[in-house]
Amino acid sequence: MSKTFKKIINLIEKDEIRISNHGYDELAEDGLLVKEIIESVKSGKVVEDYPEYSKGPCVLVLQRDKEENPIHVVWGIPKNVSTPAVLVTAYIPDCSIWKDDFLERIK
Repeated sequence: MSKTFKKIINLIEKDEIRISNHGYDELAEDGLLVKEIIESVKSGKVVEDYPEYSKGPCVLVLQRDKEENPIHVVWGIPKNVSTPAVLVTAYIPDCSIWKDDFLERIK
């Protein structure tokens, strides 16, 4: 598990979470619920890790909703601070872009 993802899980366990405006927009667009995203984070799998991202470390995580449908969630931690965990965006991955496991892009 990535260092960034471990930190994010710890922050979520402490209820130190923020949802970005973009995150709210994307959740609404795909009919996703914040509660389900937060509840499923521990079972998530890191797809891509960006520890040196310019706005702060972040990870793309494959999570699942209650029906086991795939959801991609970008979680981050703001640069130069240690809190909160930020849900940057979440979306239903496009089958034409991702392989069947939703962990690898189609080349």
